[in-house]
Amino acid sequence: MVVWKIFVTFAAWQERKRVPQERPMEETLKQTTAKSMAWSAVNSGATQLLNLALGIVLARLLTPSDYGIVGVLTVFTVMASNIQAFGFAHALINRKEDRRADYNAVFWFNVAVGLALYAILYACAPLIARFFHQPCLTGVSRVLFLVFVIMSFGTTYNGYLTKHLMNSRIAIVSVTALAVSGVVGIAMAWRGMSYWSLVYQQLTYATLLTVGRCLSCPRLLSLRVSLAPLKQMMGFGVRIMFTNIATTLSNHALTFIIGRLFPIHDVGNYSQANKWNIMASTTIYSIADQVVQPVMVRANADAERRKRVFRKLMRLTAFFAFPAMLGLSLVSHEFIVVTIGEKWLDAVALLRILCVAGAVVPLHHVYQNFIASTGRSDIYLYTNLSLIAAEVAVVLAVSSLGIQAMVMAFVAVVVLWTAVWHLVSRRAVNYSVKELASDTLRYLLAAVVVLALTWAVTLPIDNLPLRLVTRVAIAAACYGGAMWLLRDDIFSDLMEFLKKRRGGQSAQSK
Repeated sequence: MVVWKIFVTFAAWQERKRVPQERPMEETLKQTTAKSMAWSAVNSGATQLLNLALGIVLARLLTPSDYGIVGVLTVFTVMASNIQAFGFAHALINRKEDRRADYNAVFWFNVAVGLALYAILYACAPLIARFFHQPCLTGVSRVLFLVFVIMSFGTTYNGYLTKHLMNSRIAIVSVTALAVSGVVGIAMAWRGMSYWSLVYQQLTYATLLTVGRCLSCPRLLSLRVSLAPLKQMMGFGVRIMFTNIATTLSNHALTFIIGRLFPIHDVGNYSQANKWNIMASTTIYSIADQVVQPVMVRANADAERRKRVFRKLMRLTAFFAFPAMLGLSLVSHEFIVVTIGEKWLDAVALLRILCVAGAVVPLHHVYQNFIASTGRSDIYLYTNLSLIAAEVAVVLAVSSLGIQAMVMAFVAVVVLWTAVWHLVSRRAVNYSVKELASDTLRYLLAAVVVLALTWAVTLPIDNLPLRLVTRVAIAAACYGGAMWLLRDDIFSDLMEFLKKRRGGQSAQSK
């Protein structure tokens, strides 16, 4: 958590350093951005640490089949959430006006759509159970699908909090909800309630998160409902909704396909591997996700400044993403066995492969946030729809070769899609391939070389916990040393920032 707080606070500090003379309004924006990103880092760091601890405990108490039962339903829950939200939260963030009537209209629309979707999925529960050859899914799905109904009551409030960069409240609510729901899940798993512990953990989390968001906002609602404001946001919102649906399908397509073609035990192993991959990757990109779009919207009038911010985010993201995700791939075996036990060994190979995609996904998010901030949600939509079509086609083409082949094909598409994101973004930001290579390749090459040397040096160590700790320590030290030898400006500025921060804290203590 401290590392990520340093990461984003440093980004804002470096921007101030490079442009010392700004108008007062711009300085206020930078101060707000720095504070918001710091709280975003706290939220992301604390969330990931809690998810790590809770995931380890639950994985030791539950089986791959338990995770598989809930895993195959995730795509339905998340997709329904995307539909009921309708992209209006993003539309509210992008609107220059801040009118209560807009929030009121979006709230009642989200709730109505959420209830209608639940009724449809409730009726379809037996069909879902039959599709995945799991009779228990009828009852499980009807309870689990309440999650997106509950979340529909808080979507508008989350849009308000994000628009106004109230990330301190977002962090407090999110961390509290996760901690309490985690305790509920662990207690139920301890009592032998198998997959139901995961179901009620999600229900508890959704309830606490929604209540917390509502209590954190001023009064936004009225019983006098007018849906007229939705007309102005409909075009943008619909494109965002379809984009989110495409992203959901991209993230969960493999789970869905594996659930149909393979035993539920295999679904659990893939879900476990994908969970750790997403958790690590999300730690990197979610920090900026809460801030980039609203900040970019405010900076859109200055093309030069927008490009400078964009390149800085690309470099900072690459600086952390490549060593972190490829490093997780290196220690996958030790991490899985030491933390959640040998019963999850089948997830090791899948995690190693998925981490390669996880290394580039944070870069994709920088592109996506920039495109969304320009209001071109149509580009955002069509690019994501094309991505999911390519992923599904390639995965199905190799499905007869087994799960590992499917995962490798999926990862290949994700990595190659970086070129597509660059092509659709380069005109808006005037960002060349040469600049992309300059901003990212040095960190990729340094990470690969350092991790290869780390693997060779630590291979003779037989003790798994010792090998895990040693690999992490050596890789981190060597990567930092490589950045120092290369005189990397990001690394140099980071060290300067840390010195100034320590100096400031020492002065305050005196």
